[in-house]
Amino acid sequence: MIRYLPFLLVLALWIYAFIDCLNTPEEQVRGLPKVVWVIVILLFGEVLVGPIAWLVAGRYRGPVPAAGSTPAEWHRNHRAQFVAPDDNPEFLKSLKEENKKDEALLKDWEADLRRREEELRRRERGEEPRAD
Repeated sequence: MIRYLPFLLVLALWIYAFIDCLNTPEEQVRGLPKVVWVIVILLFGEVLVGPIAWLVAGRYRGPVPAAGSTPAEWHRNHRAQFVAPDDNPEFLKSLKEENKKDEALLKDWEADLRRREEELRRRERGEEPRAD
C-alpha cells in the first residue's frame, strides 16, 4: 500500500495544479498565457515539473487587485437583517388579511349550515320548504 503513496501524491498535485490553473482568472496568470500553462501542467505533470512551476511561478499569489471584483456599493452599505416572523410587520399584516378571509368563509359556512338545519327541521315537521 505504501508503494502507491508517491504515485497518489504526484497525481493529487497534478490534479490540484490543473484545476487551480483552470479556475484562475486570466489577469492573475503570470509569465505565460493560461493555455500554455495548462499544456505545461499536463505534459510535465508526471515528473512534477509542470505543477510545481505553476504553483511557484504561474499564478500571482497575493492580494488581488480590485478590478470590479468587490461587491457593488449597494451591497457594501446594505446589511440584510433577519427579522423574526412575529416581529415582521408585513408578515403580521398578511396573517390578519388571511384571518379576515377565513372568518368570512367560516361565517358563510355557518349560515349555510343553519339554513340546511332549518330546512331539515321543516321537512321533519312536514312543512313545505320556503323559497328564499
